[in-house]
Amino acid sequence: MKASSRPNGKSKPSFGKVIARVVWMSVKLLIIPVLCVAALIVGLAIGFSVLGDKPMAEVFDMKTWKHMYDLVFAEGA
Repeated sequence: MKASSRPNGKSKPSFGKVIARVVWMSVKLLIIPVLCVAALIVGLAIGFSVLGDKPMAEVFDMKTWKHMYDLVFAEGA
C-alpha cells in the first residue's frame, strides 16, 4: 500500500480566510443590534408622524424628547 501524500500536520489558513472569518463573525454579532436600532427609528418615525399627526422631522429633534421627558417625570399635583 502507498502512503498518502497529505501532510500530517494542520496547515495554517490563508490570510484571506482569516479575514473572511473575522468579517463573518462581526456581521453575525452586529446584525441583531443594528436591526433593533433600525426598527426603533422606523417605529418612532411612523408612530410620531402617522399616529401623532406631527412632522416626521420632529422625531429627531432633541427638544421633542426633552418635552416628553418633562411630561413623564414632572412633579404634579
